[in-house]
Amino acid sequence: MVVELQEGRIWIDGCFDFAHHGHAGAMMQARENGTELYVGVHNDEDILLNKGPPVMTLDERMAAVEGCRWCTKAIANAPYVTDPKIMDKYGCKYVVHGDDITTDKDGKDCYAEVKEKGRFIVVKRTPNISTTDLVGRMLINSTNHHMSIIDSIEWNKYLNGELKDTDSKKNLLSNNNVIRYEKYATSSDAKSPGDFVWVYTGFNQLHELVKGSKDFHGKSVYYVDGGFDLFNPGHITLLKKIRELAIKNNNAMVIVGINDDSTVNKIKGKNYPIMNILERSLCVLQSKYVDGIILGAPAVINDEFISTFTKSTGHSIEKILHGPTPLPSPSPYEIVQTDKWHSMTVSSIVDRVVANRAAFEERQRRKGWKSEHEKVLQAQEEEGQQ
Repeated sequence: MVVELQEGRIWIDGCFDFAHHGHAGAMMQARENGTELYVGVHNDEDILLNKGPPVMTLDERMAAVEGCRWCTKAIANAPYVTDPKIMDKYGCKYVVHGDDITTDKDGKDCYAEVKEKGRFIVVKRTPNISTTDLVGRMLINSTNHHMSIIDSIEWNKYLNGELKDTDSKKNLLSNNNVIRYEKYATSSDAKSPGDFVWVYTGFNQLHELVKGSKDFHGKSVYYVDGGFDLFNPGHITLLKKIRELAIKNNNAMVIVGINDDSTVNKIKGKNYPIMNILERSLCVLQSKYVDGIILGAPAVINDEFISTFTKSTGHSIEKILHGPTPLPSPSPYEIVQTDKWHSMTVSSIVDRVVANRAAFEERQRRKGWKSEHEKVLQAQEEEGQQ
């Protein structure tokens, strides 16, 4: 069966190992270029052959892609080297990729054929994040990636325009980071207003950073909080379940409180969180199952916070929810049971990497060689375009 190519149907493909915000950013930019987004996901065997062992299985990576707000359809077992015939099968006229070159096991550009056919669209690659970076953090006990606590001083600096782009790695509310929040909060078309972003600075102060859709006016809230480190299928299925419960109750909003790095580190110790608060919050924000996030939410919700939330937002918290992990009693949280991946934790994912340390260290070395080779190809391509 021949499918007519759709001008607005965009293809994007990749490993999508970990649901990090770089992957979400690529899907968001791809969605900006069309009206539908089809996402091809490589299988475990092809990733192992061309790149090294994936941390997450195909089933787990599919759950992450399907949970992204900008994804129209996820396709499993997409070839590692992008094949125009597969794009044709799904009616996708163009493929989108970042402004870097990706190579296969033989060092050849995975997108060479679609580039030659004029079916390639370039978008800006999200800097300073990759699966390789995250694996490296798991193998090295360092907290250098953590960001500063969000307090009233930082909020006032933001309001006064004192946080510059050079502050992006440590200060959450720098210019670049706020622009990211505005983009990741967009609705499924990647253009119009969607989710809310609030900032909690302590002392009963909650501030609106990004204004969400007017469709949420007056709705009650199903609230869940936590670290959401190494955003994974366990988190995704929990948020999906909460969304289902919220829809049954007059389509209530799902709001996620995200603890800052210092709070998570006090609870977890070592070098946790593996992802800093910017990375963790963008991962949650891109989820199609949430309607807003609170940056710097307290570790444990209390009456003062609930009162502050209602006064500041005009929305009342109807249910306070938590995943299936054990909690001390008594607790204000209602436990939500999920059918799949309920036992997946940050520690269990780190254990995967540590248990296969040699294989992942080889992947890190291999990535270094490939990166240098890809830079050479990139320079040659740019020279040829001049």
